[in-house]
Amino acid sequence: MSIALYDATIATYLQTLGALEGVLARGFDHCRDNAIDPQEILETRIHPDMLPFRFQVGSTISHSVGAIDAVRSGTYSPARTPELDYAGLQKAVSEARETLGKVTREEAESFIGKDTQFAFGGRSIPFLAQDILLTFSIPNFFFHSSMTYAILRAKGVPLGKRDFMGQMRIKR
Repeated sequence: MSIALYDATIATYLQTLGALEGVLARGFDHCRDNAIDPQEILETRIHPDMLPFRFQVGSTISHSVGAIDAVRSGTYSPARTPELDYAGLQKAVSEARETLGKVTREEAESFIGKDTQFAFGGRSIPFLAQDILLTFSIPNFFFHSSMTYAILRAKGVPLGKRDFMGQMRIKR
């Protein structure tokens, strides 16, 4: 049995971004219920040498909708994280999910075999579209979404594994 690129990428992005919307909403509710300014979370880090919450959320967008845009254009360059407030990050995640929801199965499958360059710091590394998506963007996407979850957990937000995973599709 083979798996479609759409199912491995777009469907995965949609599920996790949907879960991230819920995680961010729970974080906002926790702040409201505990008289915490949600803006205080934006620069929170798990460790001093890690990038902050704001970056983690922005990177989930960069490694999902940004990765698809990159495959379309043929070049992926890491995006700068926008200086958004908490509500702005929530909106950006929702917009990313909405944008990815418009990608058709046919379009995603058309990416297979397309040349895509990873450009960073004056260097360029060649990839095939499916390889940059599956071996670079998806792992980074999950890393940054899990860091977002972990930072909120460290701030006391009552989240569990089901929150991180979102609604799973199970077919038999």
